[in-house]
Amino acid sequence: MANWRDYLHLHFLVFLWGFTAILGKLVSIPAVEMVFFRTLLATVGMAVVIAASKNSFRVTAVQLAQTFFTGFIIAAHWITFFASARLSNPSTSLVGFATCSLWAAVIEPFARRRSISALEIGLGLLVMAGLYIIFSFNFSYPLGLLLGVLSGLTAAIFGVINARLVERVSPFTITFYEMTGACVAVALFFPAYQTWFTNEPLQLSPSATDWIYIAILAIACSVYAYTAMVSLSRRLSVFFIQLTLNLEPVYGILLALMVFGPQEAMTWNFYLGAAVMLGAVALYPYLKSRRLR
Repeated sequence: MANWRDYLHLHFLVFLWGFTAILGKLVSIPAVEMVFFRTLLATVGMAVVIAASKNSFRVTAVQLAQTFFTGFIIAAHWITFFASARLSNPSTSLVGFATCSLWAAVIEPFARRRSISALEIGLGLLVMAGLYIIFSFNFSYPLGLLLGVLSGLTAAIFGVINARLVERVSPFTITFYEMTGACVAVALFFPAYQTWFTNEPLQLSPSATDWIYIAILAIACSVYAYTAMVSLSRRLSVFFIQLTLNLEPVYGILLALMVFGPQEAMTWNFYLGAAVMLGAVALYPYLKSRRLR
């Protein structure tokens, strides 16, 4: 049975995830190298969690391939998310990422071979209207917002995949192999990254401050937050958790204003467009729950 501590704990976890874009911008090394170290530390952290909780590392060969290569999609998600924050600001990357649940609303029907509902189409059009408002008034960060939207798309893809995997594999085991796959994916991406995306040598020696921020991303925002969310799902409904997760961009934008101050301030059309997009995202689980009832 849930109590008020569970509700506070849930909001604290959402607060942590809202802080990821800010931490990503504070790290001095490029986004690709940062994602490599984050996934490496998260892999080690999940291994410790599995060993301490006496869960199993065992999976079939097919499940190993599925989880490992899903890690490649996760790597693409984090790279686009943090690159978005670097090229623009945390608010822009968080607004782009907020399209995740609506991408899932379109992708999941194909995965489960069902038709797309009118509700999902309507909310998708509302998100597009929000993007149009942002772009139509000399928006300064079009590439940053595009990368943020791509991070939402990739998050929706691996979210749909995980929804199927978790029916057969422990969520802790899934995360361990996906973090391993993501780390390997970034390492394999390094040559292409140096050839086509940067002329600088790889920065694989983070400063002491960088290590602190990356460790917070890996341990607090990945390992701890994930395992705590799994624990809360035993007492809180899935609908309530998903509804609360829609507050992540709101928390993130408010935190970015507090941390970066005037440099994070945007024009009125950005906040209007962002409000339309976040409103659509927040309405989706509520309206879907009402329709199912």
